[in-house]
Amino acid sequence: MSHRRVKKRTGATAGAGAVVVAAAAIVLPNASASWNEPAGAGPRTLTFASAAQLGSTLAADLGADAAGWYFDDGDDRLVMNVLDEEAARAAESRGARAVIVENSMAELKAVTRTLGDTASIPGTAWSIDPRTNKVVVLADRTVTGERMAALRQATGALDGTVTVKRSAGEFRPFTGNRDGVGRGEDGRGGDGFGENGFGDDDSRGNGTGGGGTGSVTGGNETGGATGGGGGAEGAGGVDGGDAIFGGGSRCSLGFNVTLDGVPAFLTAGHCGNASRTWTADARGGAPLGTVVASRFPVSDFALVVYDDPAAPAPGTVDLKDGTVQEITRVAEASVGMRVQRSGSTTGLSAGTVTGLNATVNYGNGDIVNGLIQTDVCAEPGDSGGAMFSGDAAVGLTSGGSGDCTRGGETFFQPVTTALEVTGAQLGAGGGGGGADGGIEDGGAEAPAGNGFRDPRRN
Repeated sequence: MSHRRVKKRTGATAGAGAVVVAAAAIVLPNASASWNEPAGAGPRTLTFASAAQLGSTLAADLGADAAGWYFDDGDDRLVMNVLDEEAARAAESRGARAVIVENSMAELKAVTRTLGDTASIPGTAWSIDPRTNKVVVLADRTVTGERMAALRQATGALDGTVTVKRSAGEFRPFTGNRDGVGRGEDGRGGDGFGENGFGDDDSRGNGTGGGGTGSVTGGNETGGATGGGGGAEGAGGVDGGDAIFGGGSRCSLGFNVTLDGVPAFLTAGHCGNASRTWTADARGGAPLGTVVASRFPVSDFALVVYDDPAAPAPGTVDLKDGTVQEITRVAEASVGMRVQRSGSTTGLSAGTVTGLNATVNYGNGDIVNGLIQTDVCAEPGDSGGAMFSGDAAVGLTSGGSGDCTRGGETFFQPVTTALEVTGAQLGAGGGGGGADGGIEDGGAEAPAGNGFRDPRRN
């Protein structure tokens, strides 16, 4: 069940295709799954939660005969892709609607690996789409001439497993500048990424990207952004989706977490690379925390430890209407999942997960894998912001194309991956063991042990 509470402004708050989602059952423990139905039950009307648990269970039970699944919210049914009649009967006997498809999950995953080798072209992205039982390749507006010819050659050899579509926008990370003005699609400055992240302000181009100019009043960043702008609450009590500032850049906080009992938060890795220190206001007068791990490219997440060990780190997302959404768990994304995104530029937006295991090539060698693709809009400054479904944390805003006027595609870093690698935990529990050896590619130092050090203990 989702819970909403009024957001306090005092600076302190209370704490037909193929995709398999393997962890849904453990993150949806209260779902009323239909897999206990007797044989012959046939396709059933389901909630998304029960469909997710059933899909995960069926995928595991059917093994190689399962070719992915998705939730059809038109008739509230789980659609299970299978490879033969026997698997179809088994799926339908347990409440799913079965569709026999041509391409197995193994074949589609092999296609994504092949594309990584043959179609590594700036301005492209691809993901597995269970609705079509194919890998959908997107080419943004910069893919023309020789680039488009190379893409056609690479995908032409994969006939029957790939669909190529055009995106009207340009793929880029959704980072804004510190004044609350996003780098719009018409900005033609440099790439903005130096060795450690963003370079000079002049390198970001002149596009506005729909961002707003924030002002600090009484320690609260009020922001004039579309949809309510991110209102960071001083140096503590910052919710998911609120604005954070560092190194001349503006991003958004994802989710508050703990690492070995120390309060911290997740945001995008390209934000973590942009600056080691982050504040709750554009002028730097409300320090928040220090990056202890940042991974971008390849993945796109960063872990920032609050400088104040007693800082409020509420498990909430700002809904931009004076209320917040309590976040109590973590969920794997699945195609058809209805989600919302909160960010400091565009406020709250909603949409649907459209693809999994997505790869996006932002250019300049910045290629990110394992992302969630959605039709939720976002704009510069929304980077790092929270994507959630009800009370479940799902993703961190990475980038995409378009804006919240024209729409577009947006990609998200799965929260599950960020938590697994960093060892952080959602909520106030003790942190788990991080990846041995820490984060090896990113903007922050990662010592041995559990991979991170608390900068306040230097």
